[in-house]
Amino acid sequence: MPGITAIISKYPQDKSKYELQKMLQSMMHEDFYSAGKYINDQFNVCIGWVCRRGEFSDCMPIYNENKDLVLFFSGENYADIQLINDLKSKGHDFDSFNASYIIHLYEEYDDKFLDLLNGYFNGILIDTKKGKIFLFNDRIGNQKLYYYENNFEFILSTEVKALQKFRPELKQVTRRSLGEYFACSCALENRTLFRDIFLLPGGSVWTFIKGKLEKSLYFDRKDWENQPILDQETFYAKIKEVLSNILPRYLHSKDPITVSLTGGLDSRIIMAVSNSAPGRMPCFTFAGPYRDNYDVRIARIVADVCGQKHYTIRINQDFFSNFSYYAEKTVFITDGCLSVHGAHEIYLNKLVRQIAPIRITGNSGSEVLRSHSVYKTNCPDKLFFDQEFYTHILEGKNNFNKLRLTNPLSDSVFREIPWLLSGRSPAELSQVSTRTPYVDKDLLKIAYQAPRKCRSNNEISLRIIADNNANLGNINTNEGVIGGMNSLKSRISQLLNFFLFKADYYYDTGMPHIAGKFLPIISLIKLEKTFVGCHRLHHYRPWFQNEVASYVKEILLDQKTRSRSFLNGNNLERMVGQHIKGDRNYANEINKLLTVELIHRLFID
Repeated sequence: MPGITAIISKYPQDKSKYELQKMLQSMMHEDFYSAGKYINDQFNVCIGWVCRRGEFSDCMPIYNENKDLVLFFSGENYADIQLINDLKSKGHDFDSFNASYIIHLYEEYDDKFLDLLNGYFNGILIDTKKGKIFLFNDRIGNQKLYYYENNFEFILSTEVKALQKFRPELKQVTRRSLGEYFACSCALENRTLFRDIFLLPGGSVWTFIKGKLEKSLYFDRKDWENQPILDQETFYAKIKEVLSNILPRYLHSKDPITVSLTGGLDSRIIMAVSNSAPGRMPCFTFAGPYRDNYDVRIARIVADVCGQKHYTIRINQDFFSNFSYYAEKTVFITDGCLSVHGAHEIYLNKLVRQIAPIRITGNSGSEVLRSHSVYKTNCPDKLFFDQEFYTHILEGKNNFNKLRLTNPLSDSVFREIPWLLSGRSPAELSQVSTRTPYVDKDLLKIAYQAPRKCRSNNEISLRIIADNNANLGNINTNEGVIGGMNSLKSRISQLLNFFLFKADYYYDTGMPHIAGKFLPIISLIKLEKTFVGCHRLHHYRPWFQNEVASYVKEILLDQKTRSRSFLNGNNLERMVGQHIKGDRNYANEINKLLTVELIHRLFID
């Protein structure tokens, strides 16, 4: 994934200059990436960067006019055009389509410039006049920045593998974090799977002054939580206004932009509020290998109403033929934050890049606007684990529940998005720039003022769509919601779609073990053809059983895997055999075991 890496030493170290190149090489995943280095012997700092050519950050190193400030920035910043124009009116010269203006925000606003940044990002700023080095990241911490520190040096990178290139002793997995991964799908509390490697907390600004490190935060979520709750009509007026104000930030680009359009509400809000001229904003929708799902069918109608071209990007047979490549690349690029169940992300986003290098999505809209949560603990079957190690899995589950935040929106924004959902981000960003207006700082701020009732249904979202484009408000959603959501027709439609969604889910990873006995009957009468792929894009349970069964057996039944100290190797063969035969559903266990084994092979062994 594009990003930055750095070595900050207390003492001059010639070794750092040579090791930096190895760190950069570990981050060069595609031939359309570019890379560069910056060495400052005065500050004993070596910095490297990798970016997609032409992206927002492809302008490093970023200097001010006097060359006494230098910035390294990874990610994107979504600023109002007026703020950018104000900088130009003050005599600064820069390209407003890339990160070069951010250095001038620091010149004009000093360390308060961080309050003006907006989006997913991290960066390093060196102020040679003040003798300071600043490390910073976004408020949520979604753009991951890993670090390792000892008495002599501080190493940071957007990718774990770069730190391990410099310090091979970091190639160790901790049992505590591994237990949390099996229970929660991620490590908790800004720890990682790897010993002594940690994550910079969201909203951080860490400052090096003469070799000493001061750790502080520039943002506190309580500033948002302590706002007064608005009445429904006032809230609606404000959030409608905010959406209209912020969307131009995400459409500001000299490169083509495409919209990731689904059958849901969040991407439709983007289409309704942006109201782009016909033909200016091509749309696409992901589809599974079985059929055009509800997302595709509805998105085509939405795109047509808006006068935009629509593309269907489908998982085809070449994905299965090259599954080992996509599974291993996914785990490697995301540092294990995205599991094998996300192997299709790189495959699909490679195809998105053929349409446009920038992708706008409705990601996080349901979490921010409607209290939707997908974050659940799911302890795998203890039969497949060493008895002592399984206690770490149970402790991970308990720790997750203890860490739950009292404010539901904060729980989604500051736990679910950066801990769980951010795993998909580096896979997407390895191919395209991904933008979502639903984590805009102004939208998040107003979302905290929503009445509880507004976050419990679709009413606000439906009103925004209808008020901006009445024709879009009359189109069904993939959940069967129609503009008049309380009408009898809408309720029947929702029940039908809910049934098909559940049938699709239970045929896939949600299938109970006992249902495996009925699979031959279902296949005989071809019942699955009536619902499989209606909603879900991917179906890893049957894929592990059929299309990629040979890969599952190759990895999990290998002696190297079965000898891992945290596993009960004797039971792995039974698990794989029962799943492939169809007697039991171990899709979730296979997913996590495959992922963890790939982590060991790619990062440890």
